[in-house]
Amino acid sequence: MAEHLSQSELDYPFRLLEYFNGFRVSKVIFSACELGVFDLLLKSQEPLSAQHVARELETSEDGMERLLDALVGIEILEVENTKGTALYSSSDVANLYLAKGSAKSLHDMIVYQSQTIYPLWNNMVDAVREGKNQNQKTFGLPPEEIFQAIYRSEDEMLKFMGLMNSSWVLDGHDIVTAFNLSSFHNIIDLGGCTGALAREMAKAYPSSSVTVFDLPQVVETAQKHFCQENDAVAFQTGDFFAGEIPPADLYVLARIIHDWPEEKCLTLLKRIYDTCGPGGGVLLVEAMLFENRRGPVMAQIFSLNMLVQAEGRERPPSEYTRMLTKTGFSNVQVCRTGKSYDAILAVR
Repeated sequence: MAEHLSQSELDYPFRLLEYFNGFRVSKVIFSACELGVFDLLLKSQEPLSAQHVARELETSEDGMERLLDALVGIEILEVENTKGTALYSSSDVANLYLAKGSAKSLHDMIVYQSQTIYPLWNNMVDAVREGKNQNQKTFGLPPEEIFQAIYRSEDEMLKFMGLMNSSWVLDGHDIVTAFNLSSFHNIIDLGGCTGALAREMAKAYPSSSVTVFDLPQVVETAQKHFCQENDAVAFQTGDFFAGEIPPADLYVLARIIHDWPEEKCLTLLKRIYDTCGPGGGVLLVEAMLFENRRGPVMAQIFSLNMLVQAEGRERPPSEYTRMLTKTGFSNVQVCRTGKSYDAILAVR
């Protein structure tokens, strides 16, 4: 930003002020999701007044009117004035991504951001000062037990799993088609959570068998809340750090490596290499930083989130390549999707 400031920006800091207010914009969307605004507007066959929305959602009319106006201001809702009354309706984007009922709904992601990530980020100053996550200060849980914090209750586990499910409904197809993986006939998604990414893999490669490998409580919750009729994905319980890793042609680690410090990542990659047969591979899925440290901004923000919530970080391609080759893998290929997550493929 500093290199590209126009004279007008120096005269009045429009962009800085927009950044300062970014957290408020987030909370506008979060609050509307949690209150059910987008679901109500999607179900309605006609635009609704603030009074009607407030009555249906049991809020104050004044507060709801202000919230709806802010959503219009950020172009998520639309408004028309009829006989002196403002009538609000959803945009196509809101219907597709913000209402619960949509196949591409990000509602679960938003609830997790609002109720879990947002409180953690209130302690960002301490995270930067101390260089460690803020689970103790935010949730009263030991910083070294990051998944004890993430899975601290059934409700929290569901929120996290909903977040992961939303991520792969949105980005999964681009990830599984970043490389041609048809030569891998037995694919295991280590830490595959709800199976959303695995299902995208099964759709793209119907001749391959795809299995989700995760902790027993995660598999149980996934099968209870996220299963699909005629599911093409199998589930298997285990712990890829402490237990035996089942044999496969391809192992998928999607948003796993970024959780941990390098030493633990190397241990896991070496375990996979030792289990993998010749010609087998590993697919890493992460938000990759640029080598010149100039972005992408989303990956840089994700890296800060790893500081405040976990033990790891986001990395540039060279660091993933170094870790993979150090543990024995070769022929490392990198694919930037241009979206939230990128792919790295390496073989034994």
